[in-house]
Amino acid sequence: MDAPFDLNSLPTGVSMSLSPLVSRVLAPNPSPFTFTGTQSYLVGTTEIAVIDPGPADPLHLAALEAAIAGRRVTAILCTHTHRDHSPAARPLAEATGAPIIGCAPLTLDDDGPRADAAFDPHYAPDHVLADGDTVQGTGWTLQAVATPGHTSNHLCFALIEEQALFTGDHIMGWSTTVVSPPDGDMADYMRSMQRLIDRDDVVYYPAHGEPVDKPQRLARSMMGHRRHREGQIVRHLQTSGSSAIPDMVAEMYKGVDPRLHPAAGRSVLAHLIDLRARGLAREQDGQWEAIAA
Repeated sequence: MDAPFDLNSLPTGVSMSLSPLVSRVLAPNPSPFTFTGTQSYLVGTTEIAVIDPGPADPLHLAALEAAIAGRRVTAILCTHTHRDHSPAARPLAEATGAPIIGCAPLTLDDDGPRADAAFDPHYAPDHVLADGDTVQGTGWTLQAVATPGHTSNHLCFALIEEQALFTGDHIMGWSTTVVSPPDGDMADYMRSMQRLIDRDDVVYYPAHGEPVDKPQRLARSMMGHRRHREGQIVRHLQTSGSSAIPDMVAEMYKGVDPRLHPAAGRSVLAHLIDLRARGLAREQDGQWEAIAA
């Protein structure tokens, strides 16, 4: 989950061109959980869509407006409603007149520490996109791809003209994402990952980390990582007889920044809930044990 990277090595507030239709602006919110920060993407040339406008930071909003440079914004799209992704949508909409489009609203308190920002309680889209719905502007088409798992309302957006996919937090360019119950769901995450493996995208643009130019390879690797982690959990339970989540994290995440251990515990819990649903594990009073298949 950790990555050796200088969080200050990329410039914030600067529009960087990534393709003929895509540029990005990095928000000034680096952390062990957001990596170098949240990346907002601008799609289009004469008409613009903004994907994941990011935190409602005045400096970031000013940078987005500078990157837009007076062009018409036809849509502000959010992949999901964590507070490092969607809060800037409303002030940007007020500044540009563009509608907020994309994922459904979702506000949820969970019972443990998060690895990412909490949900944005003020997100109020003008229109919610269903799987397969499209948004168009001059020279570009964005199609919603439902990818629940990290959150139940998570969407990716496919840029049809460039076979590109904006992956939000479902696939990041530096780490596996956190799947945090009760909203995060490991079974949904794995199904969503398989869906991306079956697609023909040629590049991923994640909300955190660099563009991914071998996308299916990364998706298969991340899916394999989750299967490996599940195997570790099952073996730990079989060896220990019963175990609490902090004990599993201490064994399986040696060498990982301790600040990430609470987040790791959330993903371990997501695996355990999935194993329980499949009849392979059970829990009593915080202790988990394996069930023979």
